[in-house]
Amino acid sequence: MQNMERKRADRIADDLEGLIFDGTFADGERLDEVQLASRFSVSRTPIREALQRLAQSGLVEQIPRRGVFVRQPGPVELIEMFEVMAELEAVCAKLAATRISDEALEDLQSTNKRCMATVEASDTDGYYRENQHFHAILYRQSGNRFLEQECLRLQRRLQPFRRIQLRVRGRLKQSMAEHEAIVEAIKEADGEKAATAIRQHVSVQGEKFHHLMASLTIAAE
Repeated sequence: MQNMERKRADRIADDLEGLIFDGTFADGERLDEVQLASRFSVSRTPIREALQRLAQSGLVEQIPRRGVFVRQPGPVELIEMFEVMAELEAVCAKLAATRISDEALEDLQSTNKRCMATVEASDTDGYYRENQHFHAILYRQSGNRFLEQECLRLQRRLQPFRRIQLRVRGRLKQSMAEHEAIVEAIKEADGEKAATAIRQHVSVQGEKFHHLMASLTIAAE
């Protein structure tokens, strides 16, 4: 039953994420648990869990005794978070290049093949799920538990924004090519090469940043 509730909460969180991005719920708007429970025909428990997940990603802010409010980070805050994420993942990749186990390397390559299958199927959501697993392997194989936890924390914070940028035309194939470069560097046990490859993959600068901002603007219209 708990797993069912968790899955339901995850689906609701995904739906709420979309409703925030498409402007149904505006920046600063209060999200009422009772109204949301009625909207999704569920009890308040999965609504609370969904809101907690959104709070982790920073899309909402929970204020004691006042409620939960939509919070959209500005472009400067977004770029700062992506810069930190890129550097944290670069350290993970550098360490994992020489610390990764043979079994984990096989898992990384298998995950990458599943990523390719979702690209060929134009399955953005499927790619995002496999992409999360791909990155989680590198976090774990860094051999640094503290670093892994920090990466997972910031990954949750950036989750909705990393997901929406995959919807940019051509981004899936580009992301897949970047994955190939990362895997190749890891196979070669080249830490510097792996760090550079994943830094370019994660960072949102120049054209990628403009695409992300345009995607958020279009979603809000």
